[in-house]
Amino acid sequence: MQIVANAEGIQLQSKLFRGFGDPARLNILQTLRSGPKTVTEIVSATGLSQSNTSNHLRCLRECGLVAAEQQGKYAYYHLSDDRVGDFLALGESLLADVARGVYECTRYKVPVRDGHGGAE
Repeated sequence: MQIVANAEGIQLQSKLFRGFGDPARLNILQTLRSGPKTVTEIVSATGLSQSNTSNHLRCLRECGLVAAEQQGKYAYYHLSDDRVGDFLALGESLLADVARGVYECTRYKVPVRDGHGGAE
């Protein structure tokens, strides 16, 4: 079934890609590829602050890319669907083939982050 056949579908797909488009969110998603983790483990793996990590996890959960399961006093976050990990792997594979063009691209700028995960 093709969802992206009209303008509304294009807008919806654009929203999906925003979840992958932020470096902090992408870092969290990449970290969760290896399995479920607590916020503390994600903070340790990504170097993001706890509050920044929690905010991005909330966004990723609301968008359906990440899910959480309570186990005792800890919430374990994981990718909501195996295809999220597959999508990240496909992105890595594609990047391996087009890295030079992406690196040299002047149209898409990655925001510079301050030490706390915010844009400068």
